[in-house]
Amino acid sequence: MANSILPLSSGSSRQDGHSFAFQKSGGGLPTMLRRLTKFRTMDFELAFWQLTYLVVAPRRVYKQTYHHKQTKNVWARDDPAMIVLISSSLVVAGLAWSLVYRESMAGTIYTILRMIMRDFILASVIIASLLHFLANRLLVSSASSPAIDNRVEWAYAFDVAVNSFFPLFLTLYGALLPLAPVVVKSNFVCLFIGNTLFLVAGIQYTYVTYLGYAALPFVARSELFLAPLLPIFGGYLLSLLGVNIARLTLELYFGKPWV
Repeated sequence: MANSILPLSSGSSRQDGHSFAFQKSGGGLPTMLRRLTKFRTMDFELAFWQLTYLVVAPRRVYKQTYHHKQTKNVWARDDPAMIVLISSSLVVAGLAWSLVYRESMAGTIYTILRMIMRDFILASVIIASLLHFLANRLLVSSASSPAIDNRVEWAYAFDVAVNSFFPLFLTLYGALLPLAPVVVKSNFVCLFIGNTLFLVAGIQYTYVTYLGYAALPFVARSELFLAPLLPIFGGYLLSLLGVNIARLTLELYFGKPWV
């Protein structure tokens, strides 16, 4: 769907998957990083549109992927606007959760940094790297397009992970907040509500990830990206026997019971 972390320069060649398939320009600095401080060059309107449709109609977001490849010759985006918007949302969420848990100033800053750097960036990098490796090793079809194009760019895999994170963020960081006083209670109805929120988040993440790889014409058997739904549903059904996932997660995340 998006542009590459590094733009194409005339005469530059695509690196292989083991070097994360980055495109290089000028001094070789990633365009994504270089543009992080250049807010005027970011297309926040497009990023906001994409975030909206990732929730209401995620398939529409990936319909632009092929057009982007045709115009810029890369599948991934070089505009960090979406990362900035999601990170800003995590700042707000971190402040809200810290107020609820009565964190100190230092605790609030730590919570915000943990949400952005660990939950969002680091987790997206790890998941992107894993799926990038699996897709290129097991799912790429050599007959779909010229060999040079038959690689999943690491930057595109990272885009997909970023896209998948946003619906999960709305469910677990947003919707869970006002429901927290309810889902931590010890009865089946509250357990059902809390565990169902985690089920919905897992389904959202898996489905948006699947759409991202299904949008690539050279990725065969993309339905395999839906495989996590089976353990997600299985774990959910088992949790209804008495495991309050929401309460356990909050206690582990903040290191103390609900106040």
